[in-house]
Amino acid sequence: MDKAEGLEKVRPHIAGVVPRAAIPGGEISILGRGLAENSRGRPLVRFGDQPGSLLLSSPNRLIVRVPGDVVSRTLTVDTGAGESAPAAVVVGLVIAENLHPVTNPALDSAGNIFTTFSGSRGQKVETSVFKIDTNRVMHPFLQDVMNATGLAFDREGYLYVSSRMEGSIYRVSPDGLRSAYAQGMGVATGIAFDRDENLYVGDRTGTIFKINSNRQIFVFATIEASVAAFHLAFGPDGYLYVAGPTTSSFDHLLRVSPAGEVTSFYRGLGRPQGVAFDVEGNIYVAASLAGKRGIVRLTPDARAELIVSGYNIVGLAFGRQGSMIVSTTSSLVDLPLGVEGMPLVR
Repeated sequence: MDKAEGLEKVRPHIAGVVPRAAIPGGEISILGRGLAENSRGRPLVRFGDQPGSLLLSSPNRLIVRVPGDVVSRTLTVDTGAGESAPAAVVVGLVIAENLHPVTNPALDSAGNIFTTFSGSRGQKVETSVFKIDTNRVMHPFLQDVMNATGLAFDREGYLYVSSRMEGSIYRVSPDGLRSAYAQGMGVATGIAFDRDENLYVGDRTGTIFKINSNRQIFVFATIEASVAAFHLAFGPDGYLYVAGPTTSSFDHLLRVSPAGEVTSFYRGLGRPQGVAFDVEGNIYVAASLAGKRGIVRLTPDARAELIVSGYNIVGLAFGRQGSMIVSTTSSLVDLPLGVEGMPLVR
């Protein structure tokens, strides 16, 4: 046996990467064989040419933390005796920092991204809402909304912003002119439009309000109070889906009928927050699943899988060309998942 044949026998083999997507700082598992050689030290996992931080090492499984500023879509394992063939992985790129989102970002029809600096309760900040243009340049967009929280666009391109401090909803024109839209919404957090342009507002103390086109306000549903916020999204079935973390580590994703009847769609999420749908009707929730934090995908028949690994994720929205825009507690990350999102306003 020559030297080349000997190296081929010890070459590590990657059978799978779980999950296949992560934001910087997320943790992924690499499954296979020959991934570690005890006599040769710790293996090296590279994302392109950048090394990740190895957290666990065994011949059949590695756990690695994803580095920042990765542009490669492949990873390799090098044991010192050989290097694996590349395996596909998707790593998000940070596109905006020094923010404080507490729920989903929102995108307008041109692909501009809007997000908040929400601040702690009662904190006055210089800029409440920022706009990240299609060149990924961030601009101040809206000032003087105390604790800006939920964001949603209507069909005319107006942005609606909730203030959890004031219990108010503001309507903002494309050029940033603000007007009061509704008041008395309690601790107003997540907001969403249905297909008839009714606006729904989650008061995290336990009420979901419905505001019709004449600005008449109704109590639509009552649910258990949240320790943080209600996060709202309408599914293709016309039902409202609600996530709201409680003191439980085994929370529900709730499903609310057009008549306001509340049922549990799925139970078993840890601290569920932002919610979004793809065009196939799958639901994406920022949450923990079986103790692993990131973004969970729920199929229409409620099968759950962690598909994105990452910490401090509070929201998500689908952008152009299959991109997912992920909100953390301090940044926005562009994750090219190749999944088409369902339009938020239909």
